[in-house]
Amino acid sequence: MPAEIPPTQQLQIQLNIDDAMAQGLYVNMAMLNHNETEFVIDFIYVQPQVPKATVRARVINSPKHMKRLLAALQENVAKYEAQFGKIDVTGPSPVGLGIH
Repeated sequence: MPAEIPPTQQLQIQLNIDDAMAQGLYVNMAMLNHNETEFVIDFIYVQPQVPKATVRARVINSPKHMKRLLAALQENVAKYEAQFGKIDVTGPSPVGLGIH
């Protein structure tokens, strides 16, 4: 008889965030790249009429985590639209650039 696998326990993680990180950073563009083992998302701020941009954060994660993140984003956008209405993405982005 095969050994019984115990049920997984829910792990509670206490998050710490310093004051600077808690303020957040505004970004208006993202670039996404991947290879076989990881996804890289650069979150970028582009000022209108300025030909130079700044990467404000880079997030690197595994393909499994990326798929979970995608599902979480889709779920949260659906909840947002259910509460506040459909998000209109027509027309140019604030800086004339979109998510790349």
